[in-house]
Amino acid sequence: MAVPFLDVSQSYRQLATQIQSALIHTLEQGQYVLGQALEQFEHDFAEYTHTRYCIGVGTGLDALKLTLQAWDIGVGDEVIVPSHTAFPTWLAVTAVGAQPVPWEPKGHEYHADPDLLEELITPRTRAVIPVHLYGQCVDMQVVQHIARRHDILILEDAAQAHGAKSHGHHPGFWGDAAAWSFYPSKNLGAFGDAGAITTNDRALRNRLHLLRNYGSTVKYVNEIAGSNSRLDDLQATILRVKLPYLESWNACRQHIAQRYLTELRQTSLILPSTRDVRESVWHVFPVQHRDRDRLQRYLNDCGVQTLIHYPIAPHLQRAYQHLGFKPGSLPIAESIAQHELSLPMGPHLTEDQVTTVIQCLLAFAR
Repeated sequence: MAVPFLDVSQSYRQLATQIQSALIHTLEQGQYVLGQALEQFEHDFAEYTHTRYCIGVGTGLDALKLTLQAWDIGVGDEVIVPSHTAFPTWLAVTAVGAQPVPWEPKGHEYHADPDLLEELITPRTRAVIPVHLYGQCVDMQVVQHIARRHDILILEDAAQAHGAKSHGHHPGFWGDAAAWSFYPSKNLGAFGDAGAITTNDRALRNRLHLLRNYGSTVKYVNEIAGSNSRLDDLQATILRVKLPYLESWNACRQHIAQRYLTELRQTSLILPSTRDVRESVWHVFPVQHRDRDRLQRYLNDCGVQTLIHYPIAPHLQRAYQHLGFKPGSLPIAESIAQHELSLPMGPHLTEDQVTTVIQCLLAFAR
């Protein structure tokens, strides 16, 4: 039985009639940029995340970058970022001219270790970006306590954490802002690039409205040198249709994760640790194995598609050679890059497909 890693078209097939009807309504209104559909989604997503404001932007990277710009973070400033994360987290920092300061993970939670945060703070530190990686939140109580004591800003990278919680609260509750991606493969995905920032800070909201739209709120009047990064109304329409289904889709992911955690317990795989399986939304289900590449080839031969998140740690990417990091400088992130493998995960999976994945893994890694 073939098992795809993820079927992003499944949500369209499930909601095709609703999506088509909503798109026709938006098309007939004739407002495709900064229109009513965007305002409605921004309201709905802010309400869902229990934050005051949502600002729709073009991509998840822009959500990070524009927030740093809104805080006037740039050359001469340091921003603490996880050493194990998707490349855009680092890219947002260097794009504004700031220096990324790598923050190593905690064991098999894959997150940056909150207990290591304080030792990374210097007089140049302006912000920290905790990444809620793979759908599980960082322990934000600890991060918030340290950041507030040192008066540094918190930008939560929630690109993989739609619906996830830390101590009962969505991303955006603990930080000064949260950055979201709605890339098609996300738990809440658009049908193209899309992103947003949520915050409780009205001044930040107003600044971001300028930055995303050429520095303008009145046409042809530019208060600052902004950029063009606007969540378009067609994508906002799709996201608004999908949002009410996010909780049930996440419940499917949690069920699959529980099966993996229970039925693969006695294998040679290193399973992800979690504080509470119900608070993680399992955007990715990562495992580690000493012979990862051979395991991936074996699963592929079985018809089970897997991915690697992420095969090259950010500090070793060619784009960052000038930062001076050498192999071995961040050993935990490098070890994860060598051994991590992501199993099929998503509401598209049937029980039989999950059983196939488990049986193949048991045959290889018992």
